[in-house]
Amino acid sequence: MIWLDYLPTFNACLNFTSAVLLIAGRQYIQLGERAKHKRMMISAFTVSSLFLISYLTYHYFHGVSRFTGPEPAKTVYFIILGTHTVLATVVPVLALLSLSRGLMNQIPLHKKISRWTYPIWLYVSVTGVIVYLMLYQFFPAH
Repeated sequence: MIWLDYLPTFNACLNFTSAVLLIAGRQYIQLGERAKHKRMMISAFTVSSLFLISYLTYHYFHGVSRFTGPEPAKTVYFIILGTHTVLATVVPVLALLSLSRGLMNQIPLHKKISRWTYPIWLYVSVTGVIVYLMLYQFFPAH
């Protein structure tokens, strides 16, 4: 299954795209552009959902990926991976709550939950790219 080899890179691109969309969405709402904000956030949710499907598919067929870098890099890698993994478990729930509150025009509740959702979701998206770079680009398995 040669396509499987491309999924980590595809997943990193999805994470990067999600981060860009989140930042753009935040900028639009700060400028009062609600329609553009809505499009960016729905797009970020869609891209993140595609990421989750692709990520699960990759690990179903491939299994665990082992970090092969040197010890100092391994420590950094596992700190980033640990925080990324823990926070990634809450992103789907927070994103669904934020999105649903926004779509139902429950703006006070949307703002309240989004204050937590945005930085966590952005952190998970960015650290997902960092994990990819460390695992597949900087210290690839031989």
